[in-house]
Order: sequence, then C-alpha cells, then structure tokens
Amino acid sequence: MQIIFQNPYSSLNPSFNVRQILWEGYRQNPSAIEDRGRQRLAEVLEQVGLSAEYLDRYPHQLSGGQRQRVGIARALTVDPDLIVCDEPVSALDVSIQAQVLNLFISLQRQLGLTYLFISHDLHVIRYVCDHVAVMYLGAIVERAPAKEIFSQPLHPYTVGLLAASPQVGGGRIDKRPLLPGDLPDPTALPSGCRFRTRCPRAMEICSQQEPHLLHAVGDHWVACHLYPGTRV
Repeated sequence: MQIIFQNPYSSLNPSFNVRQILWEGYRQNPSAIEDRGRQRLAEVLEQVGLSAEYLDRYPHQLSGGQRQRVGIARALTVDPDLIVCDEPVSALDVSIQAQVLNLFISLQRQLGLTYLFISHDLHVIRYVCDHVAVMYLGAIVERAPAKEIFSQPLHPYTVGLLAASPQVGGGRIDKRPLLPGDLPDPTALPSGCRFRTRCPRAMEICSQQEPHLLHAVGDHWVACHLYPGTRV
C-alpha cells in the first residue's frame, strides 16, 4: 500500500533530488536490486510521463504537475497493490488535472492497481471511480456503483451534493433543491441522524435514531430512515 498526497509542493523533500526521493521508496521494496536501481527509477519516471533527465532535478525546478508525477512515481517504486489518493489533483490547474487523471487510469490498466480515491470534486469521482462511498461528518451515508450514485442518488445529502455541482453544456437544469443551513459542530453531533438538521425530508424518527447503512437495492446501500432496507 502507498499514498499520494494532496499537495505536491509540500509532499516532496526539498533537499532531495528526484533520484533520492524515488530511491527512498525503492530501497523499501523487498524485491529491490541495488545494481539495477538507476534503471528501475528511470523506468518508473517513464511510466508517469517524465524522462530520466529529471532524476537530477530538485522539487523547486519542477512544475506542480511534474511534482505530482514524481509523487506518483515514488508510490510505484514499491510495486503496491493499493494506492490511497488523497485529493491528488485539487492543487493542480484544471488542464493539468485532466492529464494526471488520465495517467491514473492508464497506470491502473497497465499495473492492475486499486485506488482509494478521496475527493470533494464530484466530476473527478465520476471520471475515475467504479464504486463511490458518500460521507457526511465522518460517516458513510450512501454506497453504490458510480453510475447509480450519479443517476439515482437515494440519500438526501447525495441529492443535494449533485444539485450543487456545477454543470457545463446545454443539458437540462437540475431542479433538485440545494442543501440548506450549515454543517453542525463535528465535536457535538446532532442526536439521531447527523444530517437531519439540514435535511428537507427529516422526520421525527430522524432525531431519535441514528440510521445504519442498509441494503436498498442491487449493490446500493444507504443510511437513511426513508429507506428501511435490510442488513446483509
């Protein structure tokens, strides 16, 4: 398992060049062979779209997109099965975001990787993810295949998130209501359902019982009293 951090400016050691940054990861790989280390580091850089000449550069000599590619290469040096991607494109320009997202997809196909992709950007999630878990104040409130989340959201919070997401193009205008109110204090959660203070469909039971994540239909799970569901 490896992690790719949100900020490519602070996640790389400024006193190390790219070779040293990648070597720190490579030497932790049980299958690492020191004699072919330089070749392996060059191969990993090539996988993320950078040439071997970048090995001798320092982070301050790289653009934001290049730094994040180095962060991805560092994760790949240990041949991980799972990579946690913590908002990995939020600090990048939009045009660079698209390039890095395409790189993620390409690497997944080539190497058989699994990503745990964390993001507030619904468009990024829709583009990258197969399955989606929606969280509110630290709890999963809905989980389903990505296509179902975006076409048939069940939880009122998910519905509100999609309504607030900006749309580009000439499609229909979403008539779903935006979420009212502000987030509660996460150190003093509301009784019952933590979303009830902002939910347009809140009922009396919502203030009394916290809903559990239950099976709704197909591979769709939701934590909401509107959908009694069943435990599986």
